[in-house]
Formats: sequence, C-alpha cells, structure tokens
Amino acid sequence: MPAGTLTGSRIRERRVAMGLKQSMLAQTVGISAAYLNLIEHNKRRIAGKLLADIARTLGVDPAALAEGAGAALVGQMRDAAAAFPEAAAEETRAEEFAGRFPGWARLVTLQRRRIRHLERVAESLTDRLGHDPHLAASLHELLSTVTAINATSSILVEPGEIESEWRDRFHRNIHEDSERLADTSRALVSYLEASAEAAQPTGTPQEELEAWLAAQDYHLAALEGDAPADPQDVVAETPDLTSAAGRSLAVGWARRYREDATALPLPAFADAARETGGDPAALAARFGVGMGVVLRRLAAMPEDVIGVPTGLVICDGSGTLTARKPINGFPLPRFGAACPLWPLYQALSRPLSPVRSVVETAGRDAERFVAYAVADPVGPARFDAPPVFESVMLILPHPRSGDTAALKVGTSCRICPQADCPARREPSILAEAA
Repeated sequence: MPAGTLTGSRIRERRVAMGLKQSMLAQTVGISAAYLNLIEHNKRRIAGKLLADIARTLGVDPAALAEGAGAALVGQMRDAAAAFPEAAAEETRAEEFAGRFPGWARLVTLQRRRIRHLERVAESLTDRLGHDPHLAASLHELLSTVTAINATSSILVEPGEIESEWRDRFHRNIHEDSERLADTSRALVSYLEASAEAAQPTGTPQEELEAWLAAQDYHLAALEGDAPADPQDVVAETPDLTSAAGRSLAVGWARRYREDATALPLPAFADAARETGGDPAALAARFGVGMGVVLRRLAAMPEDVIGVPTGLVICDGSGTLTARKPINGFPLPRFGAACPLWPLYQALSRPLSPVRSVVETAGRDAERFVAYAVADPVGPARFDAPPVFESVMLILPHPRSGDTAALKVGTSCRICPQADCPARREPSILAEAA
C-alpha cells in the first residue's frame, strides 16, 4: 500500500493519542466531522493547506502524516520478517504497521538487532571455548577442584564415627580446595573481563600472528617494492609478537608474503586485477604463477586498491585452519576444523584443481559470497614420501542478484543451524526453532 494512502490512518492515530475528539479536530480546521471521518478511513485523499492545518493542530510535521514511517524503519521490519519466514508476517503491510504503530515497529527492529547480537556472542563464546587453551585449562581446574571438594564432603556426611585426626584432615582439605577454587574463579573472571575488553585476545601463537596481521590490515608494506625488508627484521621490530612460537609463525608468513610480492609486484598486479575484474584464473595465466599465489596476493591488497573487502582462509592437509583473514558476514572459527562444505575442503579433496563456488551463510541473516579455492603441494616433490598439500580459499562479497544458485555453508557444526546437513558431525547449539 503506498505511503500516501495511509495519511488518514496516521491522522486518526495521532488524534486518538492526543485525546482529541473527531468533531473538535474537524471544527478547528474548518471541515465537517463526516468529511474528517472519510479522511481518517483513507477514503478521501488530503494534501495542501488542509493537511498543513491538521498537522499544526496535531503538533506534527505535515511530512510525518503524508509520508509515514521512514524508509529505514520499514526496511528493517521487512528484514526482520524475512529472517523468520515461519512467522508468515505480512511484509506488504509493513509501511502501514510502522505508520500506525511506530513505537512497536521500533521495538520489533530493536529486538531483531538484539537477537542478532546474542547469536553472534553465542557463536564467539562457543568457538572460544573450543579453541582457547587457557580457558579450557581453567575450566578443567575448576571442575577438578569441585570434584575433590564433593568427594571429601561425601565422606564426612557418611554415617559412622570418623577419627578426629582424619576428620581434621578432611576439613583441612576442604578448606584448601575451597581457597584454590576461589583463586581459580577470580583469575578466570579477570581473564574473561580482560579478553572482553581487548580487541583481539592473543592466547595462542596463531592468534598473535592474526592480531599482528590485522593491525596492518594484512598488508605488509615493508615487504613490498624493489627493495623489500628482511622478514626477520620486520618481525624483530614488532613488540606485539611476544612468544617464540608466534614470532616463528610470523617469520614464515612474512617470507612467503615477500615471495608473493616479488612474483606479483603491487603496481602491475593491481592494474592487472582491475583489467581482469579480479579473475584469479586470468591473473595466474598473465603472470605465470600458481592459483594459490594469486589468491593470497588478492587478500593482501589494500581494500582501496582492489575495490572490495577480501577474506582468506588457509588449512593444512588435515583440514585444520592455519591462517585466516576475516570478512564481515562470513564467520570464521578461530582455528581448528570448520564447515566441511567449504570450497576450501573441496579443493583439498582434488589437489591442483581450482574451485569456484557461490556460497551463502546459514542462519537467519544469510549473506552471499563467491569463494575461490585451490590446494597446492607444499615443498618439492620427493620419492618415497607422502605428498603434503595446503588449501587456500579467497572470499569475496557476491551481490544478491539473478537466480544464481548458492551452496549453504556454516562456520562449524556446533554453531550451524542447518539440521539436515549431510556433513554434520555434532548437534548444533543454535538449531532453528521449529
């Protein structure tokens, strides 16, 4: 229903909210109550001086009566309806609802945003619980201490007399275990609070590497150009890399980055990317390099050079994620295994054969991306030794246009709502409500 046809409904809602009788409003603006009744039931159109007089009497801007709820609010309501198709909300009447009940409309959109936020928090915490070694160790210590206290106290409540020496020893054990439990709990709370305030917790060497790369937007300018810096020097000058393992990973990443930058110099590669529309196959053919090099290089380009945001995921032959560059809308687990349907793993099952696929994230806020992936051998080929492969996947935004089929993918099984997925390994904690 066009916005202008609901002007009467908005006049009536405003008048009733003010406690103003229909006859009083009609008399004030110089029309009959019967004519105002037709206007309020959208049976007579209204504009010009009469609309201005009514708006002035009701204390609102004429545009608020004529145009109703803002387009943004209506759009947010339609997004909320699309996220819950099982509710069968009347999307065609979103403008009418928002115009008549703007407060309730805002409440619906605020609740929708709150749901999205809580779902993302649940995903993040679940993923963190599975991959944060300090958190896992702290929880293990908590459970062990609670179990020890429970076992000792169960002995004390058993019927029968206990020698005073043993009773005192049990009491002392419970006291010591309780103190340790309190200390562990306080330390865990402090750790969680500190991690919540930090932009990127760095509890593992991989997270140190990721935080370092993210701080530079994954573009290492010192390793570009005709005279790139030495990777060892670049890493040595970085105070954020505190562990020896983190520095070792960073040196390895920087060395390969410099090799990629040498094979695909920034100015020439950027020009070629614009000419080819960023087609990885065309770029690989033009520069005579492997597809994996091109995918990594595209992910290392500044967004203002390549023109779109990019995401990158790398895994080893076991499927464990070894590096990642997040992109908005495509959730990535910290490290470990991810969704087995990702093109990243399809490429791993068919080495040296590039894969291109349009994927759509599972869940209520589905977004589309195009993913390019390839699995290349690591190191030189050797006789009497198993081949070692590494898979690389570049992730780019994909417009929602046309009838392009998309592969539904998740983050990991534990936080993926696709109940009927044939690749599911374990039940999801975010299963869609029936």
